[in-house]
Amino acid sequence: MPAVKLNQSDVTTQEAARLLGISVTSVQQLVERGILVAWKTQGGHRRIPREAVEALKAERSDLLEEKGSLSSTLSALIVEDNALQRKVYEKQISSWNIPLEISFCENGYQALMEIAQRKYDILLLDIVMEGIDGYEIVKTVLAKPELRHIDIAILTTLGKDALEARGGLPDEVLYFQKPIVFEELRGFLRGCAARKARQTRLSTGA
Repeated sequence: MPAVKLNQSDVTTQEAARLLGISVTSVQQLVERGILVAWKTQGGHRRIPREAVEALKAERSDLLEEKGSLSSTLSALIVEDNALQRKVYEKQISSWNIPLEISFCENGYQALMEIAQRKYDILLLDIVMEGIDGYEIVKTVLAKPELRHIDIAILTTLGKDALEARGGLPDEVLYFQKPIVFEELRGFLRGCAARKARQTRLSTGA
């Protein structure tokens, strides 16, 4: 393979992330998907043509502007006992340009401790877990007036019939069946972010 000459306009993934206003992880994912062209130096460092970054920035200016309008950062707690599934959630959500701070718990006990210490904006829950399951967490959160602001969504392999057999879900709790359709989950999270941004503007008079 012929050697690639360094172009002075080439940028690192960190510089590309700064120019695009997204995370380094998001830039790496864009490269892996072929959306951003990149090459590697002999030392294994990734380089991206500045022209490619500027072109992507122009093409996606609407997304970048939308991100800017949703400047209020949300906090989300994801409760999932499967380590691989937690990694999938982290990778997907971090690529969406949503102002979202994500925390994870691997069981219901940890989740209740976290919720008691911090007022999260969003709660994404697996239902079937050993010990304290998702149903118990939902009941606990909805029973506390100071936690009623939390947007709750269930992420589960159970079908709707199985959920109904267990007593169903409260109307205010959303349901996503695994394997998750991530565009639907993305829409839910963006809706939460847009609502909080509006509330922040109203409260500050902006």
